[in-house]
Amino acid sequence: MKIGELATATHCPVETIRYYEKEGLLPEPGRTASNYRSYDETHVTRLRFIRNCRSLDMTHEEIRALLAFMDKHADDCSGVNQLLDDHIAHVDVRIAELTELKKELQSIRAQCQEDQSVDACGIIQGLASLDTEPTRPRRTHLG
Repeated sequence: MKIGELATATHCPVETIRYYEKEGLLPEPGRTASNYRSYDETHVTRLRFIRNCRSLDMTHEEIRALLAFMDKHADDCSGVNQLLDDHIAHVDVRIAELTELKKELQSIRAQCQEDQSVDACGIIQGLASLDTEPTRPRRTHLG
């Protein structure tokens, strides 16, 4: 199948397919006599796997590791379990960060309880007068 057919079958943009090939997540396809990319069912399966991992917010490195487990047909899945446990821990950290962000936003929102002119808006005034803090490093695997 051609790249457009693969894109349709996997609901994945052509540019993303090419990007995954460039990143080494999706193997390069064979070529037809007229030099078109020629994909098969293994590409469909692998691309669906990659897209499912991305929908779970996994990094390319995590996906590469899972693909390596798949390709090596490891005897057991302890490495897969560990990778997922680590990813769950990253999600827990991100949830904590988002909870703090929500509290900050609610505090800012509380500064303006009624509609008034923008010049008198407590949210605008508060955001303009807050001291900026140094950028906090994110503690998750996404950086």
